[in-house]
Amino acid sequence: MEKGVSPQKLGVLLAALALALDQASKFAITRGFASGALHGGPLAPFVDLALRYNRGVSFSLLRQNGALGAALLAGFSLAIVAALCVWLWRVKTPLTGAALGLIIGGALGNAIDRADDGAVVDFLDLHALGRHFFVFNLADAAISAGVALLIVEGLAAEWRPAKGQ
Repeated sequence: MEKGVSPQKLGVLLAALALALDQASKFAITRGFASGALHGGPLAPFVDLALRYNRGVSFSLLRQNGALGAALLAGFSLAIVAALCVWLWRVKTPLTGAALGLIIGGALGNAIDRADDGAVVDFLDLHALGRHFFVFNLADAAISAGVALLIVEGLAAEWRPAKGQ
């Protein structure tokens, strides 16, 4: 058996890190805007700082303005996190553990926002060539990175020769 961190421990560590960075960044951004210390504007040629409150799912789909809708979305997120935790418990590879950890941490970060305020705090406005694509946060970035790692892992498994060949 290989020595090192198990896929489960790696997943839990990355989930905690993603959650902590997400919540700390949202706290800093909302407090900075509220105090006037921060204003919207360019961070890089393709990213602006722009505070938004997303009351829907990804890309503001299924927008919910009431407490019941926010609670249902938060509950749905937590159900997905529970299923992902079961999957994490069973994984065998560090890459899958890392991917699931990032997704779990990001999903928990957004679920906390929904439970706390009924909306997810988004603040990074991605744009290029005069078009603004979407505003997101570090939780969304962690979820996207985790999904990308799962895709890479799946493609790598397809390209690996079968054992015994």
